[in-house]
Amino acid sequence: MFEAPVRETPPPPDALRADVDWARVVYLMHVSRALDEIEETTLVPDKKVLYQFSARGHDLAQILLGLRLDDPRDAVCGYYRSRPLLLALGLDPADALGSSMGRAGGYSDGRDIGVVFNYPNSAGATALPMCGGVGTQYTPAAGWAQALVYRAHELGDTRCRNAISVVLGGDASVATNGFWSALTIATTQRLPLLFYIEDNGYGISVPGAFQTPGANIASNLASFADLHILSGDGTDPAEAATLIDDAVRFVRTQRRPALLRLTVPRLEGHSFQDTQGYKPASVIEAERRRDPLPKLHAYRVPIQFGEAQWNAIAARAHEAVEIGLREAEARPTSDPARVATHVFHDGPLQQRGGQWAEGYRAPAAVSDAHAEGPRINMATAIRRTLDHELAINDRVLVFGEDVGPKGGVHGVTLGLQDKYGAERVFDTSLSEEGIIGRAVGMALAGLMPVPEIQFRKYADPATEQINDCGTIRWRTNNRFAAPMVVRIPGGFFKCGDPWHSQTNEVQFVHAPGWRVAVPSNAEDAVGLLRTALRGNDPVIFFEHRAMLDAAWARRPYPGDAYVLPFGKARTVREGRDLTIVTWGAMVSRCEAAAQDRDVELIDLRTLMPWDRDAVLASVTRTHRCLIVHEDLGTAGFGAEIAAVVADAAFMELDAPVSRLTMPDIPSPHHPRLLDAALPSVERIRAKIDDLIGF
Repeated sequence: MFEAPVRETPPPPDALRADVDWARVVYLMHVSRALDEIEETTLVPDKKVLYQFSARGHDLAQILLGLRLDDPRDAVCGYYRSRPLLLALGLDPADALGSSMGRAGGYSDGRDIGVVFNYPNSAGATALPMCGGVGTQYTPAAGWAQALVYRAHELGDTRCRNAISVVLGGDASVATNGFWSALTIATTQRLPLLFYIEDNGYGISVPGAFQTPGANIASNLASFADLHILSGDGTDPAEAATLIDDAVRFVRTQRRPALLRLTVPRLEGHSFQDTQGYKPASVIEAERRRDPLPKLHAYRVPIQFGEAQWNAIAARAHEAVEIGLREAEARPTSDPARVATHVFHDGPLQQRGGQWAEGYRAPAAVSDAHAEGPRINMATAIRRTLDHELAINDRVLVFGEDVGPKGGVHGVTLGLQDKYGAERVFDTSLSEEGIIGRAVGMALAGLMPVPEIQFRKYADPATEQINDCGTIRWRTNNRFAAPMVVRIPGGFFKCGDPWHSQTNEVQFVHAPGWRVAVPSNAEDAVGLLRTALRGNDPVIFFEHRAMLDAAWARRPYPGDAYVLPFGKARTVREGRDLTIVTWGAMVSRCEAAAQDRDVELIDLRTLMPWDRDAVLASVTRTHRCLIVHEDLGTAGFGAEIAAVVADAAFMELDAPVSRLTMPDIPSPHHPRLLDAALPSVERIRAKIDDLIGF
């Protein structure tokens, strides 16, 4: 509690804001403060809560914002200091404390830290799954905003006509790639997105002047085109309420982005462990004088509430938190036997995200290819599959750099924008963070995004969004999922280089929650891509540049209903003396090398999952195993296969498990150097002979 300040003069009548439910605001302020207090004084010292971030100082304005998000299609993406906002959306204190303690249920069933929120709100605005990385919340919020526009205009979903997307961030986050990417997306596309920046002057210990010149992002963006700017004091109840109303109303009615910067004090350290020794005592004292709770008291007492009514509301809030604590402590920890569930769709549907959660059911499919017409190259096969799925499913959107009028730098999307329009097949700004983050928001909003990363190496700036997307289902305990298909061309083509010719598929396999396809030919590309587009998990679809127009990879189109299950390898040829396991561009080379040898060749087709049973059954018959891949040898995916074969079929082996890969170097540019680095037909054949003769 605090000592009420002495009011010298009452506020002007026009500042009373009778349209705000101030009793609710007072109640939620006390709930938020009580949650912080009980964690700091009891649960953290008792080691029942291991991560704690106080919201004191940020709380008033967040609550005012949350109470204005009243459209059921509104969505907000916050960060680790955003719990007051969730309370305003309807979060129960028992869930808040239970999640902080990592107990069963709540945000994540104990899988994630309690300050990484999500809230699939059935009674109002949804809180999208937050991430632990600073700035990662921005581009998914932009994706949700774009999905609102698409659903309203293209799908005729009238429920989305007035809904908005809101993203919260601290002043330090305005220096991140995510912030600037989302800002570019929102302004160039004129999206209904509100950037809500809480400026407390510090990023942990780093002053705001290190994040943006002059420590004021609002003034720095004053000339930014198509962005409505507001700025003010987030601790003054009347001013904060007016600014928040203005910002929300602008975005809701004008369907354009706005940025609202509110200055707030951080009344505790960055986290519980932060002593704030880097702050001068004068700064700490000045922050305390800006505490919004005493200001709220001075603003409403005695004009609206008497002191006794104020205290009664505070007591009711503390009682609710005490009840919530008892309920939270009574919750068990989640059953450890369940900790590996919900990495992928494994039974029950997620509550939010993806087309399946909104009733989508895939059309009838067949697993037997029905050849149609002449042999076509892989690029044409992929284009034809995208074309068909765009035609029958208006939730599918294809986008990336140069995929529109140009048709992609590899020609795969040629003509699709002309056929389906720029709302469904469109170019993006040059930001891979923005491409994937935007896709996350779209997927959460029920669409099936198909983003393209132009070359494998250029997925690196999107690594954080890729990793976060893959873990959404698991870390929200199946509350949310973000299915999508990320198309990534890569690998060598005529020549190599360190920037356009990388494969490194193993990085995606090592990212939990992603399925990974690596087709070697046109027929498999059709079946795997269609399965991915109709599926309920995020998929990396790897398109090898050397195979897009390779004669070997050409096949007749297998039909518009053809699908291939993930995790089922193809036996390219049967044999008795040796099993070769490979994928992608190496399949054709291994087939050429195996001529006139009694060798079994297995094309894995997918790496996550991969067909262990087929490999082990083959090795059991041939008693030898060679793994060939284009990626580097050290920690390449071949090492995983070798480990499984050695572990599960060791007694069947007549020779050591062997690998043939690229050396641990980037892809060389000159064709002669590239040929020296890649597994060649000659070297594969020599390795075959060595192992057979062992």
